[in-house]
Amino acid sequence: MSQPPGIEGSPVRCHSHRVGKSAADRHAELRTWLGGVAELAEAVTGAGSVRSLLDLVAKTACRLMGYDFCAVLLPDSRREVLAIQGACGLSSTYIAGVNAQHPVRIGSGHPGEAPSSRAFRTGRAVALSDIAAETDYAWGGVADEQGYRSIIAVPLTTTGSCLGTLTCYRAEVHRFSDDEQELLTTLANQAAIAIETARLRERERRTIGELRQLNDSLREQHALLQRTGDIHRQLTEMALRGEGVDGVARALAALLGRPVLFEDPYGSPLAAAGPDGAVPCDRFDGIEHIATLRRSITHDPGTGTVEVRAGAAGRPWVTSPVVLDKDVVARMWIPGESAELGPLGRRAIEHAAVVAALEMLRGRTAVEVEWRLRGELLTDLLAQSPAALATIVARAGRLGHDLHRPHAVLVVRADSALEPDPNRRVDAQRQVLSAVHAVASGQSPRPLAARHGDDVVVLWPLDGPAVDGSAQGSAPTPAEVAPGTVAPETVAAADAIRGAVARTAPVTVTVAVSRPCADLAGYPAAFRTARGMLTLTQLRGGRDRTVELGDLGVHGLLLQLEDPSELLRFADRTLSPILDYDRRRGTRLLHTLRTYLSHELSTARTAEALFVHPNTVSLRLKRIEDLLDVNVAQPDSLLQLTAALAAADVGGTAHFAQSL
Repeated sequence: MSQPPGIEGSPVRCHSHRVGKSAADRHAELRTWLGGVAELAEAVTGAGSVRSLLDLVAKTACRLMGYDFCAVLLPDSRREVLAIQGACGLSSTYIAGVNAQHPVRIGSGHPGEAPSSRAFRTGRAVALSDIAAETDYAWGGVADEQGYRSIIAVPLTTTGSCLGTLTCYRAEVHRFSDDEQELLTTLANQAAIAIETARLRERERRTIGELRQLNDSLREQHALLQRTGDIHRQLTEMALRGEGVDGVARALAALLGRPVLFEDPYGSPLAAAGPDGAVPCDRFDGIEHIATLRRSITHDPGTGTVEVRAGAAGRPWVTSPVVLDKDVVARMWIPGESAELGPLGRRAIEHAAVVAALEMLRGRTAVEVEWRLRGELLTDLLAQSPAALATIVARAGRLGHDLHRPHAVLVVRADSALEPDPNRRVDAQRQVLSAVHAVASGQSPRPLAARHGDDVVVLWPLDGPAVDGSAQGSAPTPAEVAPGTVAPETVAAADAIRGAVARTAPVTVTVAVSRPCADLAGYPAAFRTARGMLTLTQLRGGRDRTVELGDLGVHGLLLQLEDPSELLRFADRTLSPILDYDRRRGTRLLHTLRTYLSHELSTARTAEALFVHPNTVSLRLKRIEDLLDVNVAQPDSLLQLTAALAAADVGGTAHFAQSL
C-alpha cells in the first residue's frame, strides 16, 4: 500500500524477520532508530511548541514502525476524556469527529472500553488485530471512514505517572507481536520523556516571560516611584518655602503641563496657574464652565480624583478634593481627560492635594491665632477691665488697629444662628468671619473683627476710605456726622459684608450698625445696643438686612437705656396676668394682643391673620381686658400695652420671646 502523506522514507519493520538479518541491516536499523530518538530530543531543545512535538512523535512512530496512522492522546484537566492532540496520517475530519462526537472516555474496565482508555488506565499496551471482529468496539464507523482495521495503544509513561497514549493503526488486519509491542513501548517511553521535557520547557518559557514582564513592571514602578519622589520633593520644598496654595498651583501646573485652578467649597477662586506660571483667577480659561460642573459633583471627601464633563460632548475636566480633617476645604480643577494624565499625573494630583491641605491648615492656624488675639482684645474692651484698658491701645496697635480713632460697632450674625444644631452654627460663624476679614483686609485704617459669642463684631474706623473704593475721601468724617447719627460709611461697610457673605458662604447675615464711639468707654453700650437691634430684628423674621436704630422706632429708643431691668419689670407687671393665663390654659392671648395692635386694631384683619373667626378675636380681647383691667379702645391703655410689648421685645427674655 502507499505511504501515508507527510512520512518520508520507507518503514522500518524491525519487529519481524530478525533472524537472519545481517549485521549491516541491524546496524542500519539501529541508526534509523537512534536518528528518530535524536530528532525527538532535538525538537525538545528547539523553539517549537508541545503540539508540534506531539505531531513529531506520531510521525516518528509511523516512520520507524511502518504504521499507516498514529495519534497521541492526552487526558483533559479532569482526566475524564482522552483527546487527540498530535497525529500523523489521520484526517482533520476524523480528529474533530473523535474529539467532539466520539470522545474516548477514560473507563473503569467495562466492556467496550477503548484500547487507548485501557492502556492509559492500566499502563500496559493494548492491541486489537481486527476491529471488525470486536463486537464491543464503538468506533467502527469512524474507523471505516479513516480506513484502518487494526489498532495498538501503548501508554506514554514517565516516572510514576501516565501522560497519555500513543495509538497506532494499520489499514489491514495485523497481529502485533510481543517484539513489536516492546519496541513501540520503548519508543513511547522516549516520547513520554520528550513530551514531559517539552512541557517543562514550555512552563519554563512562560515563567521566564512572566518574570520578564514582572521585571519590566518593577522597573516601571521603580521609575514611577522615583518620579513620584521627585514630585513629592518639589511640592515639599515649595511648602517649606511657605508659598501657600498659589505655590502648589504653580508647581502642579508645571508638572502636568496643564492649567490648574483651586477654589473653595463655595466656588470662590483661591489660586490659578498655567504651565508657564501664575495667572489671574478671573482669566482662567474655562472658569465659566466650572460653575455648571460643580453642581454635578459631591463634596464627599471619599470621591477622590474624578473626571466630569457638561453633557456628552462637553469639555472634560479632572477634579480632586482637598480634604482637611474629613472636610472638603478646597477643590482642584484641571482641564482635559483623566486618562491622558497617566499614573504619574494622578500621583502628582494626590500629592498636591495633601500639600495644599497642609498649606491651608497652616494658613488656618495662623488666622485662628490672629482671630483669638483679636477676640481677647475685643473681650477686654467690652468688659472695660481697668487693668486691660491700660494696655489695650498698645495691644491693638501691635495687631494693626488704631483705637485712638472713633469707630462704629457692627454686629454681624448669620441668619442661621437660630439653628438648634451647634455644629452648623459654628460652621456658619467661621464662614461669616472669613468673609468679614476678606472685606476688612482691604481697608486702611484696618477694622478690627473678631468672634464674640455667636456673633462677629467689627470695630469700623470712621475716617477710612469708602468701602467700594469709589469717591475716596467723600465719606463724612466723625466731625461732620451729626451727633447720634450713623455714619454712611458704616452702612456701606455693613452692605459690603452682607454681599461678601452671600458670595462665599451658603448663609445670609443681618448686620446691626451702632452710632460712633468717640472713646473707649462707649464701646460696651454701643455693642449692647447693636446686639439688641440684631436680636429684635431676627426674632421678628428679619433676614439679610442692615439695621440702624432709626429703623426700630420706639424700640430703638428703649434699646439705648443703660439698665434694661426696669423695662423688664414694667413689662412683667403689665403683661404677667396674660402670660400666666396662657401658661395655665394653653391659650395665646399675648400673641392675639400683639397681632391686634400690629393690624391697626382691626378685629377682622386680626382674625384673618390668626385664621380664626372675628368673634373669637373679640372674645379673646374681652378676656385680655378682664385680666389686665383695661379698655383696649382707650388711648392710655393702648399706650401702656404698646410700651409693655416694646419693653418685652427689647428685654428679650425667654417667656416674652415665644410670642414675638
